[in-house]
Amino acid sequence: MKIAPDQACAKKRYEVTLADLPLSCPPRSMRVWDAHPRVYLPIKARSSVVCPYCSAEYVLVDGE
Repeated sequence: MKIAPDQACAKKRYEVTLADLPLSCPPRSMRVWDAHPRVYLPIKARSSVVCPYCSAEYVLVDGE
């Protein structure tokens, strides 16, 4: 996942890889001062997960 340290949760869909795990929303690469509390999301069990705070969807894709 190549994300600049921009406003957290600005997009509604993010593609992530195994290298991004453990997965949190907002992601570690984003600033968090203007975002909801960081929550860790269990993506490996389902290959996709939706954040309960901002409704951003995270999709696990192949690759590292």
